[in-house]
Amino acid sequence: MQDLPHYYTVAANADVESRVRVSSKGLADFETAGPPEFGGPGDVWSPETLLVAAVADCFILTFRAIARASRLEWIDLGCDVTGRLDKIDKVTQFTVFEISATLTVPEGSDQKKAHRLMEKAERHCLITNSLKADSELTATIRVVS
Repeated sequence: MQDLPHYYTVAANADVESRVRVSSKGLADFETAGPPEFGGPGDVWSPETLLVAAVADCFILTFRAIARASRLEWIDLGCDVTGRLDKIDKVTQFTVFEISATLTVPEGSDQKKAHRLMEKAERHCLITNSLKADSELTATIRVVS
């Protein structure tokens, strides 16, 4: 890892009617729009779905780093995240991110260790640590032979 601080720059552009075009140097541009709940078309990523995706992505990447450092053998990690948007004191905001993760490990693996590392990944995800909303993990370990 490079020394901190790190900087991430993104540009967004739109006119009165268009979808928002999001870009960042060296990455493919993409379009976003509001979600259907806010009158958007529902056929492209929205800021809300991008935020929830960032939580899921960060959980997996954090777990990968922790598992590597802990020398845990694993096969696959699936992660579903539901972000709950609600109104608190007249302010619309995400109130919780429910993370449901299923880790597949080879037969003979230390399942307690695997579960601890999943919990550690949830605690150390820099995205959820940067948000006001809580995160809640439901972890499942699946053993395959």
